[in-house]
Amino acid sequence: MMKNALQYKGYSAIVEFSAEDDAFFGRILGIRDVVTFEADNVTKLKKSFKEAVDDYLETCAKMGKEPDKEYKGSFNVRVKPDIHRMAVAKSKALRISLNQLVERVLEKEVMKK
Repeated sequence: MMKNALQYKGYSAIVEFSAEDDAFFGRILGIRDVVTFEADNVTKLKKSFKEAVDDYLETCAKMGKEPDKEYKGSFNVRVKPDIHRMAVAKSKALRISLNQLVERVLEKEVMKK
């Protein structure tokens, strides 16, 4: 997990710092609406993020709108036919599904520190 990321109720945000304003700020990721938050210290920032998520969910409920979810966990990937064939062979050799193989590879790459 990234060191500058916050998570709450299935939503996340990347936090940044403005030296000019002497403030931390962020935006909820993966939703179409723009929901931001800020604070002058880390404790307040975490609270502000949670309040922003709760406010977003409450606003959606009041409007009768289904809130966006950050990511549903599935997506299409297009690869060269040879890579597809080799990936299927590798997943069979490991006795796992192709989805599990792809998840392992992605996790290994994106979770690097």
